[in-house]
Amino acid sequence: MNTLEKAKLWLSDTFDKETRDAVQALIDSNSPDLEDSFYRELEFGTGGMRGIMGVGTNRLNKYTLGQATQGLANYMLQQFKGEEIKVAIAYDVRNNSKEFGKLVADVLTANGIKVLLFKDHRPTPELSFTVRDKKCNGGIVLTASHNPPEYNGYKVYWNDGAQIVPPNDEAIINEVYSVKFDEIKFNGNDDLIEWIGEEQDDVYIDACIENSTYQNVGKENLNIVFTSIHGTTYTTVPKALEKAGFKKIDLVREQMIPSGNFPTVDSPNPEEPAALEMAMDLARITNADIVIGTDPDGDRLGIAVRNLDGEMQLLNGNQTNTILTYYILNEWRKQGRITGKEFIGSTIVTSDIFFDIAQKFGVECKVGLTGFKWIGKMIREAEGTQKFVCGGEESFGFMTGDFVRDKDSCGSILLACEIAAWCKANGKTMYQYMIEIYEDLGMYYEGLINIVRKGKEGAEEIQNMMKNFRENPPKELAGSLVEEVKDFKEQTSLTISTNEKKVMNDIPKSNVLIYYTQDGTKVCVRPSGTEPKIKFYVSVKDSITSEADFRDKLKSLEAKIGAVKTDLKLD
Repeated sequence: MNTLEKAKLWLSDTFDKETRDAVQALIDSNSPDLEDSFYRELEFGTGGMRGIMGVGTNRLNKYTLGQATQGLANYMLQQFKGEEIKVAIAYDVRNNSKEFGKLVADVLTANGIKVLLFKDHRPTPELSFTVRDKKCNGGIVLTASHNPPEYNGYKVYWNDGAQIVPPNDEAIINEVYSVKFDEIKFNGNDDLIEWIGEEQDDVYIDACIENSTYQNVGKENLNIVFTSIHGTTYTTVPKALEKAGFKKIDLVREQMIPSGNFPTVDSPNPEEPAALEMAMDLARITNADIVIGTDPDGDRLGIAVRNLDGEMQLLNGNQTNTILTYYILNEWRKQGRITGKEFIGSTIVTSDIFFDIAQKFGVECKVGLTGFKWIGKMIREAEGTQKFVCGGEESFGFMTGDFVRDKDSCGSILLACEIAAWCKANGKTMYQYMIEIYEDLGMYYEGLINIVRKGKEGAEEIQNMMKNFRENPPKELAGSLVEEVKDFKEQTSLTISTNEKKVMNDIPKSNVLIYYTQDGTKVCVRPSGTEPKIKFYVSVKDSITSEADFRDKLKSLEAKIGAVKTDLKLD
């Protein structure tokens, strides 16, 4: 069936008049958007279902959300026969999120499923926490994380509070795609909705404090600047910081106003320095020690601290997670809590320094595919045998303890501020603490290269790039021979020098390639599961002995990442 034929199906009485009129307008104008709106169906990626809002099978709208929810309802009714099924629903600040949240609730209640629906915007990690706290069978959050304003999305959580993983995800997807649009039950039953308000924030915040703080040193003297970048954490983070004992908290007031248009930034992504520009400006006025920003749904955090020149500098995700993980494990060791049955979680695209940290403190480092759902899966599978300490991934996500089963900015912010306060009380900065860790374990430095290719043609181009890297792997990167190639799609690891190929079946298949060179450089190549881009994660390393050495090695490692970029023809 071609695109036009698929579009004409949306002109039937199954769809409301507003939808039919919008589809007809696309057809009449022969708009290029027609192709992109209907050429495929929205897929579940690492972050669930995410897409541009609008009419069509490849857009997020009443019908694609309804289809996903009806499929989920059908699956839950099979899985939890005879039980009262409960699903918690939260939504972020994005345009239509609140309306989508009620729409999803209506489909569930129309199927006899009880819904716990937040009255207003709430962060994704609070939803994850609430699923377990309220003993729900599952959860849904309406969010597109840090994507541009035209996007929205839909993430599904299971009864452990973590995002769905195999076999549930595949089974749910099969149910979703078997639902015809005229089979969606939209007529909800409000008697089955329980509304959740601020009382749940307090329960969540108390759990964050309990799981994410270790000592009370210098908190009253730490100067903090915080911004929610128009996102959901205006509801939780300032309150949590105050409750944890921090006294000097300056908020970027213009950005504490929730808005799906994100009016003061080009992108609401704390991974990008530009998103924290207003916070950095305020930090210069207040002489802040630490700047923190979160993304729209409040699971990612960006942290800036003063570097060796006294300037505010945004840490990358690996640097932040290195500091937080090292500190936590050091505290656990001091408290005698490490028994050898503990583990930390990481991902295949994250820095290998976490193996070194785990080894130093006598815990295991488990690695999964990209996305926190795989760390959630590790926690569930280890229950009763191993204790999860903390976990993180390079894309500015971290979690402390297992009370939340997804990355959690609130608990991570409390921990980061505790570390910054402790550092200040001991006459150093958090940046200097990071350098001390590198002196102990070796210095790792990372670069991320994003190649954006939009639409159907872009998706095909990304596919061809992966095919080429798979069939013609680089022989040398930055002057060092490639020694190992890991192909997670084929689940193989090839050692070049011996031509020995091993099977890797401990991690599920995924379209990811990793190259290791003889000097320890690591390059991951991966198409994004939620955005029209292909990502190149570069990690290089060296040893250092002092702050002066760090400065020198930083320049040489940056140059090395540049050389890798040139060798991969990404300039």
